[in-house]
Amino acid sequence: MLKIRLARGGSKKRPYYHIVIADAAAPRDGKFIAKVGSYNPMLSKDDANRVTLKTEVIADWLKKGAQPTDRVARFLSKEGLVKWEHGNNPQKGTPGKKAQERAAERAQREQDRLDAEAAAKAEAEAAAAAPAAEEAPAEEASEG
Repeated sequence: MLKIRLARGGSKKRPYYHIVIADAAAPRDGKFIAKVGSYNPMLSKDDANRVTLKTEVIADWLKKGAQPTDRVARFLSKEGLVKWEHGNNPQKGTPGKKAQERAAERAQREQDRLDAEAAAKAEAEAAAAAPAAEEAPAEEASEG
């Protein structure tokens, strides 16, 4: 499988990248088939020399089945060669199946605890009201 990707050059803390066509199994800065552009992140974003591309050559490689990496796809989308959409995977942050099960169990335990507290409170109120009701007839009987 062919990839259109960045190969790093430049010195320490001064990156410079060549945009290359390489086999997916080749190392990042290793063997490549062709250089098709460059990317200099040290230049300002509005500088024309920040990204240089050989668009005709890249278009040919895309027809042959080369897949751009995400960063290179960004550059190519500005030239209209590929479609790239900004955004993250919305499913990435969702908990897994086990975590969802644990959360459901925790919520059920909490609900059971609240139900038990409400039942105990209702019993206590009923018990407090019952002796008062029992005392009232006793008082009436003693008055008569």
